[in-house]
Amino acid sequence: MTTETEQGIETAVYGDFADILKPDSKWIIGGFPGWEFREPDAVVIVQNGTLRVTAMPLSRGNGGVQILDNAKHMYFSKETFTVPSGGAISVELDIRAQKFNGVPDDFYDGFVSLNLLDFSTGLAVDFFVSNECYATVYARLPFPGTSVPDGDGQKYFALFKEQPLPKGEQQRHRYKITYDQGASELLFYVEGDLVNREVNVPKMESFIAALGLMTEKDIVDGKSVSCHGQGLSGEWSPLTITKRSAR
Repeated sequence: MTTETEQGIETAVYGDFADILKPDSKWIIGGFPGWEFREPDAVVIVQNGTLRVTAMPLSRGNGGVQILDNAKHMYFSKETFTVPSGGAISVELDIRAQKFNGVPDDFYDGFVSLNLLDFSTGLAVDFFVSNECYATVYARLPFPGTSVPDGDGQKYFALFKEQPLPKGEQQRHRYKITYDQGASELLFYVEGDLVNREVNVPKMESFIAALGLMTEKDIVDGKSVSCHGQGLSGEWSPLTITKRSAR
């Protein structure tokens, strides 16, 4: 990871996808005890520093736990990114998404993700991207094996805001999430434009990053209904991590 520091701002690039199959990779297959987010026939390609993962068709499902059913193939960063006390941190990258043989006009039938996950608080801050749309996501979730502290307000929630892609479907777009601890807010950017702002965000001290192929379909009568022959292909550039000290 390359790091530069200047006037209270530290910038680093986190990628090294070409080493993703090595034991010392910066990335591991995501999941929780007893369950991996791994499509058995996924094809993984790294070219020009970009990671591309294709699963045709999607096959993984869990009829017992919704969170385990949603993520089909996902990588977790080995590094935990620390938020500057009273400052801000941004995560920025390019994403391209393609869904094949999916249900028309059903965004949650299959999408590609960037996820910032804080298992100590249950917070999940994401971009979801499909053929023609993207969604910003601000959530606090009951991750398996984690305990979310009690506090004021709603304990668990997930707020999705869907919008059309600005420069056409199945194209690479630039996405950025900024968490400002001092202001208690989240800022979401697409192609440099602010597209969503969430306020009164619970305090995060750190998080991991995740890159995934996902669906978001409710379990029905104890059975997963999220896979029906559709496929997904996702492309991710290395992440640019920018930290800004408190002003």
